[in-house]
Amino acid sequence: MINKEILEHYEAGIEFERLSKELYLIERIRTQEIITRYLRKTPIKILDVGGGTGFYSFWLGGLNNEVHLLDPVSGHIKEAKSYSEKSKKFLASIEVGEARQLKHKDNYFDLILLFGPLYHITERSERLRALSEAKRVLKPGGVCLCVGISRYASTLDGYFRTFVDDPRFVEIMNQDLKNGQHRNPTDNLQYFTTAFVHEPEEFKMEIIESGFRFEKLIAIDSFGWLIPALGNKLNNLRYRETLLQSIRMIEEKTSLMGISAHIMGVAKKE
Repeated sequence: MINKEILEHYEAGIEFERLSKELYLIERIRTQEIITRYLRKTPIKILDVGGGTGFYSFWLGGLNNEVHLLDPVSGHIKEAKSYSEKSKKFLASIEVGEARQLKHKDNYFDLILLFGPLYHITERSERLRALSEAKRVLKPGGVCLCVGISRYASTLDGYFRTFVDDPRFVEIMNQDLKNGQHRNPTDNLQYFTTAFVHEPEEFKMEIIESGFRFEKLIAIDSFGWLIPALGNKLNNLRYRETLLQSIRMIEEKTSLMGISAHIMGVAKKE
């Protein structure tokens, strides 16, 4: 079951417009770019686990793939269904569901997106369970793209957006650094909600221990999310391509991985 704090955080309706906001633009651009590397010229079967209101699902569905959207927050699924009806963009399925207990049959999907569950499941054994379930429903040779949040994201964000002026946030930040267990006892939604934030090497080991063949870690946003007024700068096509090229060049550098708020793990089923 999803934690009550997580459910309340997302039921506030913050997810639907999140990827349109300036702070998350580089996350969106880079996530789509990385996903594209694992698509084919012909349609494939994709499961978007913890896919929120379906931003990536509807994009991938629009590319003629068979896409199934699953999320534990009923409000997200309601919004996704409403958007589907209004836009006439349809997915293969849109359902409430849980990463640790997938209802799908074995060896069915070519690609799985596991973008939210691994940082909202706070117990290691349960994260391994979610990864194992993803592996079960993947075809042999299939790929799971999973996302973790960096152990250092709160510290970087705290100084970048001056959250450290609030002693309550400093406590949250310091707890992250101690053991990765992120908790927000305040009513400030910007301080996020119950989560586990990974050391990059720790994230890699969880992928391996779940039975996947580990391929690589990729820094999604890298240093890009820390650039002031990034939204306006991305409108400059020359600046945008220079930035993206710089991020691509260092996306697998282990010495810089922790600066990225979001880290993509690439896992393959033997």
